[in-house]
Amino acid sequence: MSRIDREALVRRHNPVSRSWNPQAPLSVGNGDFAFTADFTGLQTCGDHPAGSIPLCTMSQWGLHSYPEAPENDNDLRLKEYQCVGRTVGYMSDSEGQEELYNGLRVNPHRFHLGKIGLYFDSVTDHPDSPGGPSSEDLLESHITEVEQTLDLWTGQLHSRFHHDGQSVSVETVCHPDKDMIAVRIESPLLAEGEIGLDLRFPYASHKMEGSDWSKNSLHSSTLNSRSTSSYLIERIMDESRYSVSLDFSPEGNVQPVQKADHHWVFTTDRTVMEFTICFSPVSPGAGVLKGSEDFQDTADASALWWNRFWFVGAAVSFEGSRDKRAVELERRIILSQYLLAIQSLGSLPPAETGLTCNSWYGKFHLEMHVWHALHGLLWNRASLVEQSLSWYQDILPGARDRAVQQGYKGGRWPKMTDPSGKDSPSQIGTLLCWQQPHMILFAELLYRLNPTEKLLSDYGERVFETAAFMADYAIWDEDTGRYVLGPPLIPAQENHDPEETLNPCFELEYWRWGLKTAIEWKTRLGEAVPSRWEEVLAGLSSCPLDGKHQRYAAHERCSDSFGRYGTDHPSMLLAYGFLPLQTVDPQIMSNSYDAVIDHWQMETMWGWDFPSMAMTLARLGRRKEAVDALLMDGPKNLYLFNGHNRQEGHDALPLYLPGNGALLLATAMMAGGWDGSEGHAPGFPDDGSWTVACEGFAPYL
Repeated sequence: MSRIDREALVRRHNPVSRSWNPQAPLSVGNGDFAFTADFTGLQTCGDHPAGSIPLCTMSQWGLHSYPEAPENDNDLRLKEYQCVGRTVGYMSDSEGQEELYNGLRVNPHRFHLGKIGLYFDSVTDHPDSPGGPSSEDLLESHITEVEQTLDLWTGQLHSRFHHDGQSVSVETVCHPDKDMIAVRIESPLLAEGEIGLDLRFPYASHKMEGSDWSKNSLHSSTLNSRSTSSYLIERIMDESRYSVSLDFSPEGNVQPVQKADHHWVFTTDRTVMEFTICFSPVSPGAGVLKGSEDFQDTADASALWWNRFWFVGAAVSFEGSRDKRAVELERRIILSQYLLAIQSLGSLPPAETGLTCNSWYGKFHLEMHVWHALHGLLWNRASLVEQSLSWYQDILPGARDRAVQQGYKGGRWPKMTDPSGKDSPSQIGTLLCWQQPHMILFAELLYRLNPTEKLLSDYGERVFETAAFMADYAIWDEDTGRYVLGPPLIPAQENHDPEETLNPCFELEYWRWGLKTAIEWKTRLGEAVPSRWEEVLAGLSSCPLDGKHQRYAAHERCSDSFGRYGTDHPSMLLAYGFLPLQTVDPQIMSNSYDAVIDHWQMETMWGWDFPSMAMTLARLGRRKEAVDALLMDGPKNLYLFNGHNRQEGHDALPLYLPGNGALLLATAMMAGGWDGSEGHAPGFPDDGSWTVACEGFAPYL
């Protein structure tokens, strides 16, 4: 029986707002579909103030390419690098081929499926707000007494306000298994015709908001009536085609009026309007069946799903702690679990901004997948994590082709990609390699949870193709008699020249751990171990030191790791923290952390750096500092009212889900322990300042 009152733990961190902050809107979703709302509980406001999070409706399948988009990358000229007898080509140079290069980067892109808002008869659209009235106009002239609560326990968004003195309430909830929201609007203004449902559809855009309201002639929206309470909207936008099923409660007496192309208003003579709206990647004309669930059915299904999510997963409570920061850390942990469930634990790896808005055109970065999802294996949510891991099997043929094209064995996973698994051109991304061992890490943690031959068989091909590439990627250096990594290579700390980077500390240890683990998988299955794997593992270089100092360098040729290059990710710390102890010296790693604190430009760090440092400190036994690292002040360690990890100063990332996921991975390790740790909650201070109740965690490596 649970010792922690799960419902009380979760609900004490329900976001409650009595004002409007466009930097921190609230969302509902299910991992494959998300809907982000303003203070009305819908997407009423059409403006997108600078620094705000756009109000989008997005799905995993909602992808679009411009008509002029390149069909493939066969014509792209590769930049060639010499790599000990190999000529390796990378999509890293745009010079002279900018149109093709950029076309491959921005296509396909995720787009805003449709704007579902409130219609106000007395409010007109602002010229600078083509998708609806501006929030400023509404709040200054019409809206008062705003109160909005997201019930994390049920996944339901409750919004209340007064419009010109009359009360309006809106309940918004997402179906747990469909790309659908259900809405209940109640107000005397409905029966008076003063408010209603406002439905608009934009053209797609690769930009952050995923929408372009200026290109009405480039797409079509056709409304078909299926009954007096059911409608089907057919959408055609270049090669992207989908349908929208809009179903009102039969007693609603709803009337549609077309206001403009792609824009309808639905009104009723009743004081209550209930409807579901479901998006489907079905070709227009094929039809979509009317949904069987109404508002209450959807709300009940959502509550059931979220109750199970919170009960089955692990939990940690800091109630009773003397450290005043405990409440804030607990808040971040609860909200991060919610956000990652609706954004990052679906059927595909997520973009860095999930299904909220477009970062890097809505494409996903596979080196970030561990930060998005690995925590789920420690929090007893393996079934959610496995959904996206099956995708790697789907794209494995392309990974093999990529390795062959570059002269390697095995499969090389892409970096910035879309559901096709194709790599996107990039001066940096194509030369990164630290996403390669991730599949082995996911698989090994799954095996620890379920040590069966079936799991070994299910994941074996992905593990072994990964290891085959890793072993072949390592280079034998005749002069020093060892295997090395790079050049060319860009490490996790991306501010290094790929043609100068040799033996980055973290990548070396990740290669060492990955190959060792893949060999163990071969042994578990009774299969022969490739001799190359054993040779590389035995001969792999040691982690480089930073000159005369007893601290680890970014890479072997970096002469100023903690000075000129003391920006971005201090990734050498990952070699003992994110990874277990292998060949690093704990004292030297401790010195390295001290050097980061003393010399690093902390404002250049990213959201996942702070939790990763906490993992290093926990393994080093520096417990108080581990908590300090989690809660360190910094422009990219901000956690907003809605739980999002904003990257202040980086306009493309008003939210950053890898930060949330890293926080959950670190706290799971600190609370639930790791291989070789001792005692209760071994990553938290044991001086009485923290009271840590935890249950259900699996230990980390």
